[in-house]
Amino acid sequence: MAPPLPAAELHLHIEGTLEPELLVALARRNGVTLATTDLAELRARYRFADLQSFLDVYYASLPVLCTDQDFYDLASAYLDRAAAAGVRRAEIFVDPQTHLGHGVPLAAVFAGLTGALADGRARHGLSADLIPCFLRNLGPAAADETLTAVLPFRDQFIGVGLDSTEIGFPPSLFRDVYRRAAAEDLHLVAHAGEEGGPDYVWEALDVLGAERIDHGIRAMEDPALVRRLRDDQVPLTVCPLSNVALRAVGSLAEHPLPDMLAAGLRVTLNSDDPAYFGGYLGENVTAVRGELGLDDKQFAALAHNSFDACFAPAADKLRWKSEVDAALGA
Repeated sequence: MAPPLPAAELHLHIEGTLEPELLVALARRNGVTLATTDLAELRARYRFADLQSFLDVYYASLPVLCTDQDFYDLASAYLDRAAAAGVRRAEIFVDPQTHLGHGVPLAAVFAGLTGALADGRARHGLSADLIPCFLRNLGPAAADETLTAVLPFRDQFIGVGLDSTEIGFPPSLFRDVYRRAAAEDLHLVAHAGEEGGPDYVWEALDVLGAERIDHGIRAMEDPALVRRLRDDQVPLTVCPLSNVALRAVGSLAEHPLPDMLAAGLRVTLNSDDPAYFGGYLGENVTAVRGELGLDDKQFAALAHNSFDACFAPAADKLRWKSEVDAALGA
């Protein structure tokens, strides 16, 4: 089998990489009681009807993350898997509000994660940065408080994002906190167009000033929006296995990824919450290759798009893209 193409992963929630084995180990380490410690039973629970049913299971697992060592172990496990899948650059979401709600100081969260990122660079040469996200279901006032809380750690992250329950919490609610983040010279990204319609994508672009749209698959319902995304080359961080797991699409065969590529959109391939959705970046590549029949040219486009869309230095982007071309003999 050929080695994986180099790529950047730009839509990855570090909490969503909590595999059942590590969940049980951390629960035992920290004296946290779980509903079950049976690995088969835990995996059987990872079947979801929609985004909210996933979030209910997801949030119930996160109290096991208590110390900087826990966050270090979590991120290190992801980075090892990512490196094996050809990831050269990872821009990793973290949800500070979740951990603050469990009484975990942000100093522990950032110390553990940034320590793992530094060691991942040393072990694998993998470039990575953090993007704290606001939990949209907690509202704009809580998001504003969270931005204030994370700013003392400004040198340890590169941007802000917006995630969690989409329906009922449009991007426009978060206009002011995004303006504050922009004033801090932070990159701006936002989840939109997964469950919410094209109007959520428009708002993320025009109200929040988002540089990148996370998911964005429902943008395909609006031809004017497709033209805007194509003309401005706005990156879309698409997560096929996640979309199937959360019933955003009926099946992988119905996924709009090929149509998005054909429309000239700057689409990237990502794993979202891979412990829950059937696999990491490599599994997403394998799945779309098999089910959607993407060819090497299309995978090269996805890889190039991922590097063009990332927030790394220009010289790194050029180097990584040249690796893609070399791998395919271009």
